[in-house]
Amino acid sequence: MAKITFLGAGSTVFAKNVLGDCMCAEPLKGSTIALYDVDAGRLEDSERMLQNINGQLKAGMTIKPYLGVAQRKAALKGATYVVNAVQIGGYKPSTVIDFEIPKKYKLRQTIGDTLGIGGIFRTLRTVPVLLDFARDMEKVCPDAVMMNYSNPMCMNMMGLLRGSSIRAVGLCHSVDGCAPTLLNHFGMKPKKLQWKVAGINHQGWLLEIRDGDRDLYPAIKAAYRKAAAQGTLPRGDLVRLELMNRFGYYITESSEHSSEYTPWFIKQRYPKLIQEFNIPLDEYPRRCVAQIAHWKKMRHELVNNRNLTHTRSWEYASYMMEAMETNQPYKFGGNVMNTGLITNLPAKACVEVPCIADRSGITPCFIGDLPEPCAALNRTNINPQILTVEALLTGKKDLVYQAALLDPHTSAELSIADTISLCDDLFKAHGKMIPTLK
Repeated sequence: MAKITFLGAGSTVFAKNVLGDCMCAEPLKGSTIALYDVDAGRLEDSERMLQNINGQLKAGMTIKPYLGVAQRKAALKGATYVVNAVQIGGYKPSTVIDFEIPKKYKLRQTIGDTLGIGGIFRTLRTVPVLLDFARDMEKVCPDAVMMNYSNPMCMNMMGLLRGSSIRAVGLCHSVDGCAPTLLNHFGMKPKKLQWKVAGINHQGWLLEIRDGDRDLYPAIKAAYRKAAAQGTLPRGDLVRLELMNRFGYYITESSEHSSEYTPWFIKQRYPKLIQEFNIPLDEYPRRCVAQIAHWKKMRHELVNNRNLTHTRSWEYASYMMEAMETNQPYKFGGNVMNTGLITNLPAKACVEVPCIADRSGITPCFIGDLPEPCAALNRTNINPQILTVEALLTGKKDLVYQAALLDPHTSAELSIADTISLCDDLFKAHGKMIPTLK
């Protein structure tokens, strides 16, 4: 039977979704589940919750917790599949630092987990830990497949795949929700929906959207123009719709995310833009506070309910494992290195493309050229991603400064001198959370 190791198992709700899904999949029943975390209390919560679900579903799983770095190799030993969901530094202190220090420079963010100054420094904290995981995997489960859910997705995957020999793929929720979200905006309900997404994580392009053989983009864009003229565009997605209007294609990630991947929307010089495009500054810290409060309310019911059960979700991980166990192919959107898959993006980029899982592992699909305006916008995001990862792989601190200077949002707001000063303040505030760079 398979062994599934979950890194960051203290993410109790997410562990329920992924591992509860595995308990619902007939080919995975009877597997061993290894739960790894560095927080004893959260690890115990997740174990108790999953044991209850295991009993209710009669899944026959063997579930064992592993606490701290000293037990990490044991958790990984012999693993078939490794799911990673760690957030290094958490809300406090790291996320607070990533938002509050840039504010002193009048640099504002919405989410800060993918690109921008927040994404760069989250990468500097996270990739070294992921490489520690990878080195353990190389020793104790070299044939395992890692499924990474941790952000910043592109930079984490670049670091993992360039810095180790493990098999890994990055997974994100935004791909599957892209086409339905766009259609819902304009009340369209195709009977034979099919779509194609490719690009980079959080900036993948909806290259095709069809109802059978009928291209839906002309009708979508006509509906967009009508709603824009009438002032009835959905207020929660104005940035993405504006990008579709200007670049020709809708993108995968939400408007609050997308607003900070470009130089055009969050601008202190033009504060009316923030209101016009309904951009929720400091959105991620608000979500963190709300999630912490919600967890306190729901913890008892989730952890101590002996009758707790689970219905299989749409998360990719269990379906991928099932496909690799049964050799029945499963298609999903995955984040992998650009081995010639998207021909007008750099080879050092991590790209998000359709992938197939089966017994042979993960096979990404060839895309060819993206429409050139789409590739051009992607490349503005890829440049700081590559430089941030290069900084970690080479130990060169100057590359971090250069990554920040090339970040689209940061460079649109700050001078060179202020950008360097901001990075220095963040290095100092994060301290030992970030490796020494010279």
